[in-house]
Amino acid sequence: MNNRTDILSLRDALQVLKGVPGQLAETEVEVDPAAELSGVYRYVGAGGTVMRPTKVDGPAMVFHNVKGHPDASVAIGVLASRERVGLLLGCKKEELGKLLCECAANPVPPVKSEAKAPCQEMVYRAEDPDFDLFRLIPAPTNTPVDAGPYITMGMCYATHPDTGLSDVTIHRMCIQSRDELSIFLQPGSRHIGAMAERATELNQPLPISVSIGVDPAIEIGSCFEPPTTPLGFNELSIAGALRQQPVQMVKCVSVNEYAIANAEYVIEGEIVPGVKVVEDQNSHTGFAMPEFPGYNGHASRECWLIKVKAVTTRKHPIMQTVIGPSEEHVNLAGIPTEASIFQMIEKALPGKVTNVYAHASGGGKYMAVLQCRKTVHTDEGKQRQAALLAFSAFPELKHVILVDEDVDIFDSRDVLWAMNTRFQGDRDIITIPGVRCHPLDPSASPEYDPSITDVGISCKTIFDCTVPFHLKDHFKRAEFMEVDPNKWL
Repeated sequence: MNNRTDILSLRDALQVLKGVPGQLAETEVEVDPAAELSGVYRYVGAGGTVMRPTKVDGPAMVFHNVKGHPDASVAIGVLASRERVGLLLGCKKEELGKLLCECAANPVPPVKSEAKAPCQEMVYRAEDPDFDLFRLIPAPTNTPVDAGPYITMGMCYATHPDTGLSDVTIHRMCIQSRDELSIFLQPGSRHIGAMAERATELNQPLPISVSIGVDPAIEIGSCFEPPTTPLGFNELSIAGALRQQPVQMVKCVSVNEYAIANAEYVIEGEIVPGVKVVEDQNSHTGFAMPEFPGYNGHASRECWLIKVKAVTTRKHPIMQTVIGPSEEHVNLAGIPTEASIFQMIEKALPGKVTNVYAHASGGGKYMAVLQCRKTVHTDEGKQRQAALLAFSAFPELKHVILVDEDVDIFDSRDVLWAMNTRFQGDRDIITIPGVRCHPLDPSASPEYDPSITDVGISCKTIFDCTVPFHLKDHFKRAEFMEVDPNKWL
């Protein structure tokens, strides 16, 4: 498999990783999905904002002996390395944002089929008295204080009741009973939430499928957000462009919706209109699960309820999961963020930003580093315009760092070097207070400071670490002789 079109399932991806030294670890040692599994991977390759010590860029792992689930395996960390994402999508790791930008501009829509698909080799219906989500789904609890077992890599697919347009997004879902899931839909932020709200206005359930264990193109493509993908834009079409062939969809067996045919698991059900669920109703810990900023998320009292009608799987299915604050979340959220920012800036200021990195310290959402190009004196100031455009392209962004072309934006040491030698705090910081950002930022709260009027309100900040154009000749980095080091190594 030498190009991304060959990787059309999770199993394809794992097979590719198996052939590359250091990219996949498999174990037959029994592991408990209740906190232990994530505890193991914290040390192996979680990275991101997970509390240290944790290893960055470790291998993906597959656990083949999962306590309580003799016929299933669990995969974690498949996308927890930017290098690994590039390997699986057939792209240099530095160019991933640009690749997704190109694919978003040239979508390939999914295709539907009524034929039986790989995800339907086994069918379990909720009407069966032995049906039990806790037994069927080896969903981990990430920490001992999680609200319950969480599905963190479920591709939620639904159709708008009015327009008939479908969409896919990823949301946190907690198993609450034998046939019920809670799903957290942040108000006004994602497309499935808008569909559920409209279905509730109509007093009708919203059919939904949750596909777990799919190929990386689908997982990355599903994480785009408005304005790049407005309501009615099906992100599976970005995955189609990435794979250079459409995503195959299959009709669900129990609800009027479609699911991703190559999935390992599909949960079929309906979002119940007007019913809200307390997320930690079983554990009463007060917490949900660890989220991308690195803190335990507080349990919501406003989760929506999915009444499950059926679960379908492959034979010997592979559950896929992600640790919320890990490098895997950074890549899932951050690479589409980079694409969204690059797309908007390139339209308004073509050629003035050469690359974008959604930094790991912000979970792929809070911080972006922009590599800027100044070629004439009138380019001075356009780098700050680019930062303003970045905030528009991705509203949850909090901090933007601007650097010159000679700075490696993927190397934090180089970025901080630019800040230390090309930045003065009293003239190069631009603040925009009182702007809506992200509710999971614990500093964006009236409790943090009375001047903050509501949870999720932040001061967006630009750190301009670029050299003023008229001084470029005074800030040339030391240049060394070009040699081939292999002669001496």
